Amino acid sequence: MPDLVLATLNAKFIHASFGLRYLLANLGELRSRAALAEFTINERPLDVAERLLALEPRIVGLGVYIWNVTPTTELVALLKKLRPDLVVVLGGPEVSHETAAQEIVRLADYTITGEGDLAFAQLCRAVLGGARPVDKIIAAPLPALASVALPYDDYTDADIAHRLIYVEASRGCPFECEFCLSSLDIPVRQFPLDAFLAALARLLARGVQHFKFVDRTFNLNLGVSRAILEFFLARLRPGLFLHFEMIPDRLPPALRELIAKFPPGALQFEVGIQTFNPEVAALISRRQDYAKLEDNFRFLRESTGVHIHADLIVGLPGETWESFAAGFDRLVALRPQEIQVGILKRLRGTPIGRHDAEWGMVYSPLPPYELLQNRLLDFPAMQRLRRFARMWDLVGNSGNFVETLALFWSGGSNATTAASPFGEFMRFSDWFHTHEGRHHGIALARLMERVWEFLVRERGLTEAVVATSLARDAQRAGQKDVPAALRAHVAADVLARFNRAPAAAAPLAHRQARHAGA
Repeated sequence: MPDLVLATLNAKFIHASFGLRYLLANLGELRSRAALAEFTINERPLDVAERLLALEPRIVGLGVYIWNVTPTTELVALLKKLRPDLVVVLGGPEVSHETAAQEIVRLADYTITGEGDLAFAQLCRAVLGGARPVDKIIAAPLPALASVALPYDDYTDADIAHRLIYVEASRGCPFECEFCLSSLDIPVRQFPLDAFLAALARLLARGVQHFKFVDRTFNLNLGVSRAILEFFLARLRPGLFLHFEMIPDRLPPALRELIAKFPPGALQFEVGIQTFNPEVAALISRRQDYAKLEDNFRFLRESTGVHIHADLIVGLPGETWESFAAGFDRLVALRPQEIQVGILKRLRGTPIGRHDAEWGMVYSPLPPYELLQNRLLDFPAMQRLRRFARMWDLVGNSGNFVETLALFWSGGSNATTAASPFGEFMRFSDWFHTHEGRHHGIALARLMERVWEFLVRERGLTEAVVATSLARDAQRAGQKDVPAALRAHVAADVLARFNRAPAAAAPLAHRQARHAGA
């Protein structure tokens, strides 16, 4: 039985805990006495406690995040009731700040704040050696990344076959955006490049196809960015998929040249824009050059096969309904494949709270601490925007409505041609809420029927045009049939192709593949 168990509740099975693997890789002589145990937030804390206690550990280390803090608090309470002598150690971003206010911290024996790669092993040595520290809160000093053992060999063959593989070439962020925990991680630090690339080569040799880089600013150090892109270009193979978070206004010619060499579907860039309102950006200490940003978007869409996932935030201090709408429309015009509309969160430790009084910011006291209302957006307005975000994810981002999406704001006898994408899609979101009353657990066929109904009845589009567009989208999404309510209106040649040969499954089984060619 292991003396140490490293555990967490992942959001989904497909996510492999990156932090736990770092802790495991840096245990030194304790490595042989440790085990990894991963669960999901869909499992009952009582069942998780049973499985952990069956291992009879002396120490349990738990990774705590915004998405799992509630069930993990219940889990810690159960563990300490059942085994009071069990030493429970917490770590992770959710418990690294404002510890005095957290019930989970009170329940646990120790909480390591900050980067615990090395501090966790030191604490375990002390506890197992009978020299338990007096202080419950242990502030981990920032480790030199050259001294941190890389965790990539701790991905198992099962992880590689079934889960996302996370990697990072750096930690930290040079910017000070007040809504983001990364604003506290200054300066940016690089892992030794040769060792990192060697680890990537071993992962490739083991069959890894998808790499999700968690660096907050991948294109900050252009020398490192180029070296990594050149590394993968030299090893291109079908199905290779790389995800990077990019600074939107930093894409010099040398980097553009490399990016353009990758085939369509190989690269995804997550680009945080957050707001197009320069006054709001200044309020939250965000710096970006909008002209360069737009030029970079045009280059990526016109000259590369990059899949762009762009982020906007609802509810930032100073952002009105009208300015958010204008920013959304401006982003739609730049044609990213996905627009993630996120609700502002008051993450523990971030300085966004300094605006609470002036802007009347009211956040939920429960994770994920989303904004409920502020001085410019009351609660009903925020609820409409929250529904808008959900509907946009289902329709705009899913890849299931690639051809049909633009019909929401173009053409139609009851709407102005080339109307506001935000305004028209908000109209659909409100209509859907009135007629359906729910926004989760909706079958794709049902959603397509509702889209057809709205576009025909509310926007005045021709039945055949909408139905045929939806049929082509259904085929692109790998659907085996056209929704029954639409079949009578689909053009005969489209329906014939649909019936003759069902669409092949998307090669990546992801939204990215369904967006191909959009």
